[in-house]
Amino acid sequence: MSDPVESGESGVAAGVGQEAEADGELPQSTPHLPQGYSLELGENLEEETPSAAKQPRLCGEGLSLDPYDTYRGPIEQARGGQEVLAVLNQDGGATQPGEIEGGAEEGANHQNGDWGPCEDHGTTEGGEEEEQEHSGPAETPSEGLNLGLDFNQNPQMLTGSWAEYSTPPENYLKGCKWAPDGSCILTNSADNVLRVYNLPPEIYSYNWDLLTEMSPVLKMAEGDTIYDYCWYPKMSSLDPDSCFIAGSSRDNPVHIWDAFNGDLRASFRPYNHLDELTAAHSLCFSPDGSQLYCGFDKTVRVFYTDRPGRDCEERPTIVKKQGQGQSGIISCMAFSPCQSVYACGSYSRTAGLYSCQDGSLLALLPPRHHGGITHLAFSPDGHYLYTGGRKDPEILCWDLRDPGKVLFSLKRKVATNQRIYFDLDPSARYLLSGDTEGVVSVWDTLTAPLDGNEEVLQPHLQFQAHRDCTNGISVHPFMPLLVSTSGQRQFLDPGDSSDGDSSDSGSEGDVVIPPTPEVRQDIALTLWWVGPLSPASEGGQED
Repeated sequence: MSDPVESGESGVAAGVGQEAEADGELPQSTPHLPQGYSLELGENLEEETPSAAKQPRLCGEGLSLDPYDTYRGPIEQARGGQEVLAVLNQDGGATQPGEIEGGAEEGANHQNGDWGPCEDHGTTEGGEEEEQEHSGPAETPSEGLNLGLDFNQNPQMLTGSWAEYSTPPENYLKGCKWAPDGSCILTNSADNVLRVYNLPPEIYSYNWDLLTEMSPVLKMAEGDTIYDYCWYPKMSSLDPDSCFIAGSSRDNPVHIWDAFNGDLRASFRPYNHLDELTAAHSLCFSPDGSQLYCGFDKTVRVFYTDRPGRDCEERPTIVKKQGQGQSGIISCMAFSPCQSVYACGSYSRTAGLYSCQDGSLLALLPPRHHGGITHLAFSPDGHYLYTGGRKDPEILCWDLRDPGKVLFSLKRKVATNQRIYFDLDPSARYLLSGDTEGVVSVWDTLTAPLDGNEEVLQPHLQFQAHRDCTNGISVHPFMPLLVSTSGQRQFLDPGDSSDGDSSDSGSEGDVVIPPTPEVRQDIALTLWWVGPLSPASEGGQED
């Protein structure tokens, strides 16, 4: 995507109501990309308004949406399958894929999540023509390149990034996400900087002895604590117009960063009922990339990616007069891969399912978590929803064909309010999550109980990935690679406040102190290999 920037550069610094250009020259393109790109800033910037021919396409028109994996989950195989979610029948046609009421731009053919049903859903009523339209040979890189995940042995550490987070002190990581095309990694850290790492080319040729420590190729600095960040779902390194990232930080608008050169491309400015700028706590693009969903307190705001600014659609999650719905801050969101439905997790310990067409509540899952929900994910067949909370040791698997029913739970150690991510591999067979002790657990969902007694599924594999809290885990879209991040804020132990310094005798227990030799601190981004150890063994790894 870009050549590495110097360690002193910090991308674009953004504050409230202003967008500044990156310091220094633009990095050059890598040899495999066409040369001569002229990437201009978006039309929303007040300083300059380029001609229409130079304005980058935020909505990615002309790009084909990669079809989702048609894998049917293990529980679905055992039960014979029910082709329609029970929850989706409650509001009749509102749950069928279709355009948003009132429409949008003529060039956007798939507004509001009209991405077509999965192949295993057969001829659902009203979706036969759409299925034929989306049928045909898959063009995803996962077909023909998927080497297969092998969790019969511990993953092998390849490389990582450590020196990048050694300064300033306590610059712990807060998560990581693979790009949709698998070419690079996005990280978030305590210094409020989003970093992009390219996948080392030595990985493809098995020249692992030539691997060196990874360095970020781009840095994008937000103005305050970063709440959430996400990739544009149709991102491809071969098309710079599609390479962008959404990020939200405290007291700042939602920024769209160019992941090709680090510039600030656009901003979305949400305002509350007092006409004050308010920050989004969660972000999620619709599967076709035409819309950006932002989570707030008891509200979801929907922006169109081709219209930066303040215009948006407000979708309250609770009815004030009736007091019904989902309360609390919407902390995380995800879209169903097979239905026009999205899920919202809340700090009120609940998860809700909503229609993409009008944002109506389809089902509200009961508050089974001990803490607020911080992460959730759909299975590729759209029948199951996995949720995890803060200071909550359980990841729950919900059967959406019977809303409110928990099929099984997965145990992990979470003793912090920090967001601990988990991830599913593309086939949805394996679910991976770290914990506050640095251990990564791998569960094989093929061994999940089928009687629905909410049994605890035991890990298939556990390995010590870091010495500190492993808060981020992400599986490569089509290669047997994992990336993990670690670190957490260190607090003063009340029993260790006796070194003759009377000035600290009245300090609170949440005062942050510099790391000491006694504190187990491990702040790192680590890349892991979980496939065959040589090209000759690839044939034996297929499932």
